[in-house]
Amino acid sequence: MSESNNKVDTESPDIFNYLRQEIPVEDLKDVSSPQRLNSIDVVKGFAIIFILLAHFSQEWFNGNWMFLHYVVFAFLDILGPSLFFFLSALSVIFSIRRKEGKLPDKVIRNRIFSRGGAIMAVGMISNFLWSTEPFPLSLWGWNILFFIGFSQIMSYLALKLKRNTRAILGILIIIFGPPIREAFYQSRFDNLVFAAFNFIINSPVQRLPLFPWISICFISTIFGEILYKAMIDGTKQALFGLYRTFLFWGVILVGIGIGIGFPLHRLSDPTIVPDIYPWINANLDPNQYPWITFLSSANNSVQNLFPGFQYPGMPDCLIRSTTSNSFYNIGWSLLFMAISLKIVDINKKDNLFIKMLIHYGKISLSLFIIMWFFVILFMNAFPIWYFAFHYFAGAAILGFLMYIWMKYFKGVGSPEWLMVQISRVAQKTEEEVVKVEDKVKKKIKTIEYKENKKQ
Repeated sequence: MSESNNKVDTESPDIFNYLRQEIPVEDLKDVSSPQRLNSIDVVKGFAIIFILLAHFSQEWFNGNWMFLHYVVFAFLDILGPSLFFFLSALSVIFSIRRKEGKLPDKVIRNRIFSRGGAIMAVGMISNFLWSTEPFPLSLWGWNILFFIGFSQIMSYLALKLKRNTRAILGILIIIFGPPIREAFYQSRFDNLVFAAFNFIINSPVQRLPLFPWISICFISTIFGEILYKAMIDGTKQALFGLYRTFLFWGVILVGIGIGIGFPLHRLSDPTIVPDIYPWINANLDPNQYPWITFLSSANNSVQNLFPGFQYPGMPDCLIRSTTSNSFYNIGWSLLFMAISLKIVDINKKDNLFIKMLIHYGKISLSLFIIMWFFVILFMNAFPIWYFAFHYFAGAAILGFLMYIWMKYFKGVGSPEWLMVQISRVAQKTEEEVVKVEDKVKKKIKTIEYKENKKQ
């Protein structure tokens, strides 16, 4: 690129001309996906397909099959937010390490912050539409998009710490985070300080509280650095060593999660599950652990498959935001990455199914947002056999539409395109601010020089 072109790209004061510049399609697909390792996109694609399944089944199943949604969702939550936060942190590692030495640290930081801020802004819109809090409090809430954006920023900050420090912080947050947030929640009416901390940590959206979910950023960045080092090495031996590392720690963490998360929980209402199971805990607050309500929903649903059957309790490791659930989910994230590394990047498997998963992985953020426009098409309408047909057809149509959108319309107007534009506005605005600051500094230096010369 010529010097004049460089000048236009970085010094044009017209923000509208800047936004009209074409964004490469690969940049849109790379909003949350690192380059070169297809295994990461395969895991993302696999996960987003099951996320579509979870949300479609919640709205499309009729009453006789709704119990199946609650049972399957509880077990497949390992493919949900925790996996995406883990992969998002890996993406930050790749973005930073690829650009180190090529760009100033300040530019790298600003790009990570603006990208994370753009995703958080989209999450704020969702919070505003669904929150019962008054504005501007309604903008704050730990939904999945808001947390993905925040996790990118936190992952960048976590990288400033040593690996051992990150590991210790992550484990401490997993162990002590749940009781700390419970304490703030229970004391939220005592004074404004506790109320403020409860609002920040728990937020009006209780599904993904800051504690213990932020621990994923500290732990995943450790594995992200190991992953990047193996990728740069590029040898099959390095990738196989990476596979064994992920597999080993995945098995260990899943084992810890199951080991300490084996006890069952139920709601305290004896009309839902009679008190014939005194050994089952009934002390979890459903306002803080909404996943425990899946048990009562499954038991109260009309079902023809297992008529009269009652689930006695829900394992602690399957209930979101518990200590055991954090270990369990992070462990499964490592296992999914290990399996994908072995199949895709070590054994070099390449077929239509893997290509489809890579495509879905690269557009996973857009799919997650766009699916909400399709969810409302059928409400409580299908038994399982009709649902299966409509689900696969819907997932295929969404993937095909995104392919056409990216290939022939350059992704203009897609969620990724909007986030890139928000990010570019932030970067361009900061460039203009820096230029103004530089001009002011030069003027001050000129004035000081003239005054010193007069003296």
